[in-house]
Amino acid sequence: MEPGKSYHLGRSVDCELPVPWELALSRRHCQLRLVNDSLEVRRLPRATNSVYFQGEDAQQCEVHPGQQFVIGQTAFLLQESSADTPSPTDQPFQEFSFSPQELRQVRFEDADRRMEVLARLPTVIGEVRSREEMATQLLNLILAGIRHAEAAAIVVRDAAGHVSTVRWDRRMETDGSVRPSARLVRDAITQKKSILHVWEAARAAVPEQGYTASAEFDWAFCTPVRTGPDEGWGIYVAGKLDHPWTGPKGNTSLQADVRFTEILAEIMSTVERQNSMEGQLSVLRQFLSPPILAALESTAGEEGVNSALLEPRECDVTVLFCDLRGFSQRAEESAHDLKGLLGRVSAALQVMTTQILKFGGVTGDFLGDAVLGFWGWPFSSEDSPLRACRAALAIRAAFAEIQADPKHPLHDFQMGIGVAHGRAVAGKIGTRDRVTVTVFGPVVNLASRLENLTRRLHAGILLDETTAGIVRDRFAPQEARFRQLGTVLPYGLESPLVVTELLPPYDQYCELSDHDLEKYEEGVREFTAGNWESAYQCLHSMPSTDRAHDFLLGLITQHSRRAPTGWQGVIEMLGK
Repeated sequence: MEPGKSYHLGRSVDCELPVPWELALSRRHCQLRLVNDSLEVRRLPRATNSVYFQGEDAQQCEVHPGQQFVIGQTAFLLQESSADTPSPTDQPFQEFSFSPQELRQVRFEDADRRMEVLARLPTVIGEVRSREEMATQLLNLILAGIRHAEAAAIVVRDAAGHVSTVRWDRRMETDGSVRPSARLVRDAITQKKSILHVWEAARAAVPEQGYTASAEFDWAFCTPVRTGPDEGWGIYVAGKLDHPWTGPKGNTSLQADVRFTEILAEIMSTVERQNSMEGQLSVLRQFLSPPILAALESTAGEEGVNSALLEPRECDVTVLFCDLRGFSQRAEESAHDLKGLLGRVSAALQVMTTQILKFGGVTGDFLGDAVLGFWGWPFSSEDSPLRACRAALAIRAAFAEIQADPKHPLHDFQMGIGVAHGRAVAGKIGTRDRVTVTVFGPVVNLASRLENLTRRLHAGILLDETTAGIVRDRFAPQEARFRQLGTVLPYGLESPLVVTELLPPYDQYCELSDHDLEKYEEGVREFTAGNWESAYQCLHSMPSTDRAHDFLLGLITQHSRRAPTGWQGVIEMLGK
């Protein structure tokens, strides 16, 4: 113990001096501080059981060398010890390394003991909440499983090659701290294999040189733990021989110790990779659908999720832009209950994102009262336009069901959807503290413009010409129907758009029959060709409940059913 430094004694692994086997100890029972040659012991207020010193219950006491205090069944003796033994010298020593094939051939003489230790691993893994806790518990298991080990440590080598100790433990805590051989740690982590150093044989060979620095231990080995690409972790174990060293083949118990440690290291490496991958996936889970997450997990390597798949790149994507209509007006009307409005909007956005994820899409940014979803990243797919259309129809169906229930909190919400297909840049962007997934490019703006046109054209879902051309012949009438609404030039754009409405099948939306849709498209063709009288007759035959034809009929009526001079078949929108 270091003079002047405070230590906590208790059952918790968070304590500097953990004693998990003593049931009478609280998680944090006492505070200890070494002052000069005595130890100040103070029982903490939340400690349940008494601290006994010289036979009496003591709230606070001063323990001198040779004296002890007792808690439960455990006596704690203060004993003077020499200064910490320095790190084993790097020379002389004998070095041995082991191939996986060699270690697999090693047989355990005390297999029952080691299996009992390994059986405790699931409990340890399930209870720990941090790397530090894991390190503490792992050291306990190593000392329990390796009979000849006197000390163990979790070590790390940084990018500059410096070695530091994360946690250490000794079979006898009074023996001082553990200072691993930096050379051994560096070699084992760099070479990615277990390396054993033996000093006992070297001392016997050259006793006159007096390598007293390594006299504390006869041997030490370091086993690397595979973690991330920028980290170098290892398990360092040291101890004494119970018989003269005759080489690794003559000391099979030491080889078995190395193999046992490698088993622990491999398990911990797997847990570390799994935790790392789960951490990465937990961030992405809010953006990516389960199939995409499963695909990312299946392609993950030792370093976790393949981050290259998530990097921004140019690709073909289908973008869905879904917006709540009339949100600004609703915000003004709900100025007295903005929190309630926010809750309703969040519920509406959840309806949208649920369907996007259900059909394998990626959810991008929330833009106020709108949701952006896209398909084609991180994995390209020829079915992206179809999946986007299915998601759009599912969103429409969900809101139709909601609107049929007057008591539903989202009953008065209306939505519009624009779907477009094209090239864009998609990927994961952000800082270390905040990560998001997004897509940007002209196709995103196009999907937004199409959604905006749903208000003017009185349509629920609008597709651009590319998307419509891909999906129209691939959907059966029992799944989706289509009607072209015309060619428009949105305000601010230079190129006209051929817009198509996506409709549910007849059994879900019987207000328009297949014949009605054919008649409507005939009217659009006549309108585009400049035959506005014929167009009027076709469109006028639509059911009165269909509002989409109101837009074209209004234009035709304004011009007395005659196309204006110089008509090019394009409707210019004068505002957003």
